Amino acid sequence: MSSIRVRGGSSVYGAAVGILMLDARFPRIPGDMGNALTWPFPVHYKVVPNATPDHVVRRGAEGLLEDFVAAGEELIAMGVAGITTNCGFLSLFQDDLKARLAVPVAASSLMQVPLVEALLPPGRRVGVLTVSASTLTPQHLRAAGVAEDVPVAGTEDGEEFSRVLLDNEEWLDVDKARSDNIAAARRLVADHPEIAAIVLECTNMVPYAADIRRETGLPVYSIYSFVTWFQAGLVPPSF
Repeated sequence: MSSIRVRGGSSVYGAAVGILMLDARFPRIPGDMGNALTWPFPVHYKVVPNATPDHVVRRGAEGLLEDFVAAGEELIAMGVAGITTNCGFLSLFQDDLKARLAVPVAASSLMQVPLVEALLPPGRRVGVLTVSASTLTPQHLRAAGVAEDVPVAGTEDGEEFSRVLLDNEEWLDVDKARSDNIAAARRLVADHPEIAAIVLECTNMVPYAADIRRETGLPVYSIYSFVTWFQAGLVPPSF
């Protein structure tokens, strides 16, 4: 009878996806990328010090690249096979992270936009829902491979969602946050009737994806759809 031999080299096993986390304290409810109960597979987390929501979203993550690289290297040393982040605005670091880390990198949910748009009938487009339309720049879009004229709507005009996240508040009214997301999605579709699918930039929007789908009638893609696809390549199922 032949023996089974396995190779080591890592500290922890069984989690292929490593998630680089913002340094935040706002609530992360089930569905949120930063809630481990969201995932149907194990993941590793690494918080990047000083990468606050304000710093990353409102101030372009200035000066944080080296911190993200170092945190990614720590996750790889633990044994992950791929790296993602918990903020769509970190598309700015996609090229740098993939150049400097030794595993595949999927930095932003926005990277799904070209793929989803390729699925749609002629003349139809993807719309983007974001936590901060005012600071989602052409540079962010280009870094994710997204056309600069992509239709965008933000939740900043809402009562709860953007304020709690960007100001890093400790309490969240989930019903009000849901209403903010639905209202922004309705506005996005009303302003751009050519939209046939929605991509959620913000990883904290996942808990409301089903509500947005129900209210708009459109397919909704998020960091959850992106990372579950990512995982399927890192750890293909056996049949």
